[in-house]
Amino acid sequence: MSDARSIGSLTGVIFDCPEPAVLAEFYRGVLGGVIEPDGDDWVDLILPGGGLRIGFQLVPGYESPEWPGDAGAQQVHLDIAVPDLAAAEAPLLDLGARLVDSQEGFRVYLDPVGHPFCTVH
Repeated sequence: MSDARSIGSLTGVIFDCPEPAVLAEFYRGVLGGVIEPDGDDWVDLILPGGGLRIGFQLVPGYESPEWPGDAGAQQVHLDIAVPDLAAAEAPLLDLGARLVDSQEGFRVYLDPVGHPFCTVH
């Protein structure tokens, strides 16, 4: 294994969205953590452990990504480890996620504004 030096370290992932506080609350329900608003157009979710944050940025005219699809902008998605794929499904749906695909070892959902994410086991 090589001892490569990094240029930096990841502190967060940012999601464009139409309502930052609403989407932050959804992901807090999924991942836990503490919500820290920063005005009307930005909300941070500080994940448990305090090292990583997810930011939610207001984008007027937001359009959700298309999944699956080859057209449009490239996407990033989160893989969220869960102990049991089936047991995680009902709470995610209750929070507002939409199941769009189920495969051996993972399930694909869309968050309330259309960002894809996966539960993995």
